[in-house]
Amino acid sequence: MPVEPLSRKEIEDRLAKLPGWSLDGDSLTRSYRLASHFAATALVVHIAQVQEELDHHGDLTLGYRTVGLTVTTHSAGGKVTALDFGLAERVEALAPAHGAG
Repeated sequence: MPVEPLSRKEIEDRLAKLPGWSLDGDSLTRSYRLASHFAATALVVHIAQVQEELDHHGDLTLGYRTVGLTVTTHSAGGKVTALDFGLAERVEALAPAHGAG
């Protein structure tokens, strides 16, 4: 079954429950700051594992002590869908274990 893009109101309502996440164009985005490059790298690996489990992949950016994640649903024309929020919620749940803020 094809996944449908969310309305602007649905996106805003869901973003209200995900502090730190924002809408950038037609993508959800979030940056995390970590204590070290090693901690940032571990977070990237953990996010990659979740993306594989969900079969939904965003763009990950690894910096010296930062991790950025941008997600959109390509099969929905590059729009934000429930799949993107599912990934964002999973990442939010695991980020604190890595010391991400």
